[in-house]
Amino acid sequence: MTYRVNGVCARAVSFDVEDGKVRNIRFDGGCSGNTQGVGLLADGMDVEEVIRRLKGVRCGFKPTSCPDQLAKALEQYQESVKTA
Repeated sequence: MTYRVNGVCARAVSFDVEDGKVRNIRFDGGCSGNTQGVGLLADGMDVEEVIRRLKGVRCGFKPTSCPDQLAKALEQYQESVKTA
């Protein structure tokens, strides 16, 4: 799934979900070291756990961050699975 992020330097985040676990997290743009780190740390975690840990993380004075946007993308993924 690819999600267009809002309010951050990155343009999008993509990921796969296999057996309820997040895999292959890739940010398009953003702070390379930070987005790679977030992707590697969250890889293999349960979707719910990633959302719980990252939702609400802020970047400076911005109301969101790349980790928060990943959480929002995963929430959108969950909604799409429910309605499918």
